[in-house]
Amino acid sequence: MAKQINGILFDLGDTLLDFGNVHIPSLFKNGAKLAYGYLKQLGHPLPAFAKYHRRQLWAIRWNYFKSRFTRREFNALDILGQLSARMGHELTHEQMLELAWLWYEPLSRCARMEEGLREMLAGFQAEGLKLGMISNTFVPGEVIDRHLRRENLLELLPVRVYSCDVHYRKPNPAIFLIALQQGDLAASETIFVGDSPHADIKGANEAGMISVLKDPTGKYDSNSVRANHRIRAITELSRIVSQYNVEA
Repeated sequence: MAKQINGILFDLGDTLLDFGNVHIPSLFKNGAKLAYGYLKQLGHPLPAFAKYHRRQLWAIRWNYFKSRFTRREFNALDILGQLSARMGHELTHEQMLELAWLWYEPLSRCARMEEGLREMLAGFQAEGLKLGMISNTFVPGEVIDRHLRRENLLELLPVRVYSCDVHYRKPNPAIFLIALQQGDLAASETIFVGDSPHADIKGANEAGMISVLKDPTGKYDSNSVRANHRIRAITELSRIVSQYNVEA
């Protein structure tokens, strides 16, 4: 008997949104300038920009490498809070979120979306499918939500699980199971779409989901990646869903 698809969960970067070949150091420096200007506008004492930027960069890099070693995600909001406290800054939660957004904003401007994505997601929702997203990110979930709202995607993705909030990272099956539980979905009836064979496909397979690899250039050897399906463009997903949800 054919399976019935009741939900679809997505990876974010280079799956729902394509960020291209970005130069992270330059983007981080641009974010530092925005954050520095914001704190200066609030009237907080600050070191020279070069020193401020160096402190932030070192803290993020250290925690990034530590998270890869421990396989436990960190939240940049905690790091920014610690660094702000050391500088004697007293910031509200809303100000901390604005600070985090300013660090992320240069990267958000690099995001591109495939034509027809919103329409496809809206169509899935109209068919009664539950949609969501699982993302490995140390960027606070509230910041990613703000970006999704700007892209008019937030309401189309009611289930959203960020590694910085649950501390598990893909491919750990635990983060997939958290999303399935949030959506009240069975793994065998849920598709997961991602661009990483290791983080996305391996994790989805181990969680018992139907895996779909987005591989625009065909760079991954089909013999080494055991995805249930492969697509070049995100909108090809409609065809895959229709293969499962065929009216009797």
